[in-house]
Amino acid sequence: MTGEFDDMYETFKALLDAFPPSEGVKRLEQMGVSSEVIQHIRDRHEQQTIRIKELEEPHAVVLGNRDTWYTGPQPKDKCWPAIRDLLLKDGWDKDAAIQHLDDSSTRVVSLLNHPKEKKFSTRGLVVGYVQSGKTTNFTSVMAKAADRGYKLFIVLAGIHNGLRRQTQARLAQQLVEPNPSLWSQLTGLEKDFTPTENPASYFGKSNKTHVLCVVKKNATVLRKLALWLDKAADYLEDCPALIIDDEADQATVATKSINPLILSIMKSLPRSAYVGYTASPFANLLIDPSAEDLYPQDFVVNLPKPAGHFGTEVLFGRYALDGEDPDQVDDGHDMIRSVPMDDVACVRPETKADVEGFEPVITDTLHRAVEYFLLVTAARRVRGTGNPHSTMLIHTSVNTAVHNSFERPLNHLLKRAAQTMTDAAFLARLRTLWDEETARVPAEDFGETKVPFDDLVPELPKVLGSCRIIMDNSSSEARLDYENGPVVAIAVGGNTLSRGLTLEGLSVSYFVRAVSAYDTLLQMGRWFGFRNGYADLPRIWMTDELAEWFRHLATVETEMRRDIDIYITESETPRTFAVRLRTHPALRVTAAAKMRDAVTAASAYGGKRVQTHYFHTNAAWLQGNTAAARELVAEALSNAVRVEDRSAENRYIFRDVPYDAVTDFLASYKFHEKSPENDADLISDYIRKRVAAGSLRRWNIAIVGSSAGERFEFVPGVSVGRNIRSRVTATNPDPDFADIKTLMSRRDAAVDLGGDTAKLTEKGIIDERRVQLPDTGLLVLYPIDKTSEPGPGKKLRAPLNSEEHVMGVGLVFPEPQDGDSEVEKYISADLSGVRLEDEDFSLLEGDDA
Repeated sequence: MTGEFDDMYETFKALLDAFPPSEGVKRLEQMGVSSEVIQHIRDRHEQQTIRIKELEEPHAVVLGNRDTWYTGPQPKDKCWPAIRDLLLKDGWDKDAAIQHLDDSSTRVVSLLNHPKEKKFSTRGLVVGYVQSGKTTNFTSVMAKAADRGYKLFIVLAGIHNGLRRQTQARLAQQLVEPNPSLWSQLTGLEKDFTPTENPASYFGKSNKTHVLCVVKKNATVLRKLALWLDKAADYLEDCPALIIDDEADQATVATKSINPLILSIMKSLPRSAYVGYTASPFANLLIDPSAEDLYPQDFVVNLPKPAGHFGTEVLFGRYALDGEDPDQVDDGHDMIRSVPMDDVACVRPETKADVEGFEPVITDTLHRAVEYFLLVTAARRVRGTGNPHSTMLIHTSVNTAVHNSFERPLNHLLKRAAQTMTDAAFLARLRTLWDEETARVPAEDFGETKVPFDDLVPELPKVLGSCRIIMDNSSSEARLDYENGPVVAIAVGGNTLSRGLTLEGLSVSYFVRAVSAYDTLLQMGRWFGFRNGYADLPRIWMTDELAEWFRHLATVETEMRRDIDIYITESETPRTFAVRLRTHPALRVTAAAKMRDAVTAASAYGGKRVQTHYFHTNAAWLQGNTAAARELVAEALSNAVRVEDRSAENRYIFRDVPYDAVTDFLASYKFHEKSPENDADLISDYIRKRVAAGSLRRWNIAIVGSSAGERFEFVPGVSVGRNIRSRVTATNPDPDFADIKTLMSRRDAAVDLGGDTAKLTEKGIIDERRVQLPDTGLLVLYPIDKTSEPGPGKKLRAPLNSEEHVMGVGLVFPEPQDGDSEVEKYISADLSGVRLEDEDFSLLEGDDA
């Protein structure tokens, strides 16, 4: 019976390939299968469906209860097995990497419509990471969709020829070449779309092949494609189409030419699914959902970060989010090297007027970066593993004339290095550089072994001999070409190197380009990706301000992805929730035109923790904050209902202090201007609005110190040991700025709670506060030692070295009550114009008609 049932189930699966589930059941009944067996078959299919829906990776937000018709590959498939076999030959791990790709691509295909449905127009978004294998994912999605009956595949491959060619080559290699009889190509490696005489021949019933078209997001090209498809309109009724929009935030959103043309192409395809792929989805998530546009109204898929991927957080660290244990948030690897602000004018014109005749100066930091690149390339040759190419990126300006101006001084630098290769002083300098860098980032931390300097010296002449300086921009003839043997190159460029295009074997980056938006900044991080065989060696030279921006961006990314994952559990849809995007005082989220339909998202402080992690280090600023803290403690001492002296634990608690003591303190205490989440006016307004609504009138004021520190006195009789909070070295733009990253521990957020709180999780603390102190705020003061030497093993930390002791502040707000006010610090899509089906039904029920 089991074998017979298995055969019957496979028959049902085969029917699913050709028909939607309900039609498959009807066909089984016509075949005389009993209702009991059909029910067993349906039960198994439902279990398979649930398995796909519950795949841990990737997480997705889906519109409604869409039937999951696709539950994975089948033995008769041809396109997906070909990709899997190619990846196995390339060394992909079958049980980890390939299984991960199989699961994630299956999840995306399961969210598409069944190709036999008579009419559909799906809009989805897949959020990946920069240089994380998005192309491989959407190629796998295309393969699986082709195996199930999708016919036309249009890939919108960025706006540059380089990325289009790269994508065309990859798809030809992985889709077409293994099964040439199954595919027809409308585009070639060197040929973007050119209309053919008879478009109907590709879509008529006599042509059983899948049709592949890889085009740039260029108005002229897309217009040709749209007109060509119109000529085949009679044949497109029976042509399920999948449109993949690579770099979906670029040129697609809020453009006067490209956006309407994409929508026009979709309208000409009665059965089409549009899926955008991007690592910077900020613009896509801010599209007006009520407009006839490309807002991902059907699903958002959040691809997980693959093992071994170097992303924003890995390199730059990030700040703790609400609900996280700060001790579990890493500072990132010690791979960022500081470029002084004084160097910037030497490598980038300060104004447009300075571009003409600009001559860059090889600064000490750029000189050091180039020499380290030579050492890395030599060391990788000694190891003989990983990517055979080795690239350095120099990105200082978008202007092509500036790129070209680097050619002469860089060639001169390499020539001098070749001439002094046997010079003892030169080799001694290189040895010192190598030893310093390999000590800061031990190879053993990445499962590698340090290459001794004496072993890499013999490789240096050959590295210098093969190293080329390449200007890769829109006006240059020489471009990076990884197809003809191993490449050693120092690439100087701008926009052509900042989107989608992979810089193979990228080891060293020198980046001081001024940017203004999250998506621009993130996409320029060509150093993100995989570094198999040399994960310990990459380095990035950039200004400390840029490093701080990337740290903030890592926090934004993590919070955005957490929003997407949380909404799955809350049964929300892309039409009922809007992903919030945290703002920054110096950066836009995306271009202004792409944010025109966005609204300021309300973010209540209720249930949140707010803490200081940026500080000035000058005496006057610090003394003002210390005076404000001492005044608050004096006020609390006079007005508290109860004072708890826990001086043995270096703690004090002043209970039930009136709220105006807190707002008075916030009027005097100065938050650092770069702390967007720490706005004293917004916090005070929030407190006053809640007070007006009848809540948050009383506060507990706590002082938290350290038994290891010397005493700090607030008022006579109230003193604690000073805390140690060292600064993060990677984000130190000037001597008058310090970033300590995290101030407040989870334990401190429970300092005023009764009972044993030592083992409480973050959620447990929130729950306990709801029970014990449902309407009481907590403000914690932290006196921080002005020297604050970092502890052992803190490689990315430096002494605080402020002119006076620092006063840190943490605030914990009770969860929102009825009438809770909200404070603005995020933006999101405006969902107010979206009419949901349920709402329409409710309107009909009240209609007199």
